[in-house]
Amino acid sequence: MSKLRLRIFDGSRQLFSAPHNFLVRIVDGNQKQQIWKDYTASDITFDLPFFDNFGDNYSVLVSADGFKDAGFYPVKLSNAYTRTLDVMLVPKAPGFSFANARWEVIKTQYPFLAHGIGDAEGEERYDDLLDRSEPSLACILNITEAMEQAALSQGTPLSYIKQLRWDGDFKPVQDRFFSWCDRALIDQVRIGASANLFSEEPAPGLLHPGATHSWKQVRFGEANLQLTFHENTQQTIDGVNCVTLETDIDYYRDPLAHAILEVVPNGLTHSLTDPVEVYVLRWMAGRMAGVPEFAPLYTVTG
Repeated sequence: MSKLRLRIFDGSRQLFSAPHNFLVRIVDGNQKQQIWKDYTASDITFDLPFFDNFGDNYSVLVSADGFKDAGFYPVKLSNAYTRTLDVMLVPKAPGFSFANARWEVIKTQYPFLAHGIGDAEGEERYDDLLDRSEPSLACILNITEAMEQAALSQGTPLSYIKQLRWDGDFKPVQDRFFSWCDRALIDQVRIGASANLFSEEPAPGLLHPGATHSWKQVRFGEANLQLTFHENTQQTIDGVNCVTLETDIDYYRDPLAHAILEVVPNGLTHSLTDPVEVYVLRWMAGRMAGVPEFAPLYTVTG
């Protein structure tokens, strides 16, 4: 037998504190249903068959009324240890709490958001973004957290960002933001790609008009950071030669899945990548990978 410990978290990254009715569905790698049952606990351990082959690649799906489904595949089980799977359920109509992302905190932790302008103007611009588009702020906080966790041979991508771009079409939106970055970041990402931390995407200009190079993180199954450089747009900031950097997080690592399941539907519906979906996918992928918790400076509420 193998053991699976399932823990169910809410959008505040805490275990559900009050009982809920959770429908848990577990299917083994042979496509045989092992569990289809309601539970009220948020921490459950299951005894499941062990096959010592592809049958141990389980899929797990959790549902609850009023919440978006969440699950993971593959969950590789073993008879030598208990596998823990953490999933997050967020409301179907989610909200945001930015209580930990006030200007006094933001300008210290992410100084590039305030670079080039006075403190009062920076605070006014930040508060305007908060009032106008909470999803856009959530996107910034998702990406900055992901950048801070992406170790390079020297620093992280975040340490190369000099200034956020707010001008014209470069203003932050809910699925990406543009910034001026030290062009030295390009070589750092190339070094990371040589260590299989990033994968370069061919013909980046097809999906990112004007782009010259683009690399995507390949560490996680979902919600990997993407760094796209526009080297023909340059500016000197504090004596540093900078280029425009476009940053986003895609749902899917596989380029074909990204194109079919994300780019095309978004194009047809004129929708944008949902920062809440990114938040959930990246948090769960990080928990499965055993890396420090993905904890941007906001939480998802009901």
